[in-house]
Amino acid sequence: MLTLAIAAALRSLASRRAFGALLVSLAFALLALSPPCAWAHAVIVAAHPAMGSTLDPGAVDVRLEFNSRIDVRRSALNLLRPDGTRVALTPLTGSAPGILAARADASAAGTWTLEWQVLSLDGHITRGVVTFSVRERAP
Repeated sequence: MLTLAIAAALRSLASRRAFGALLVSLAFALLALSPPCAWAHAVIVAAHPAMGSTLDPGAVDVRLEFNSRIDVRRSALNLLRPDGTRVALTPLTGSAPGILAARADASAAGTWTLEWQVLSLDGHITRGVVTFSVRERAP
């Protein structure tokens, strides 16, 4: 009788282990098959001004496009002027979910650096820079 009870308990334990192993396998399969953008950090796919570009002096429409949705309210844009001063840009609201946009005045000739930091909706912060140049004003 005791042998039958032990055998039944072992079968029950084995089936629970098998069920647990099945659940773990299914969880890993779901992770592997989930869309890659759900696990990726926000990465720039297009920028205006483009990296290394040269612009005429004046107003610049800044537009950074990312591969995933970002939280614009918790993102930041700073413009580093050729003289080393830094200006915080106010991100425009109402853009598409993966766009960080602003308007800037780039009137001085030289090398400018746009520093960006975004919070993607997956909770990760990414940051980077876009460097561009502004021409001398034509006489």
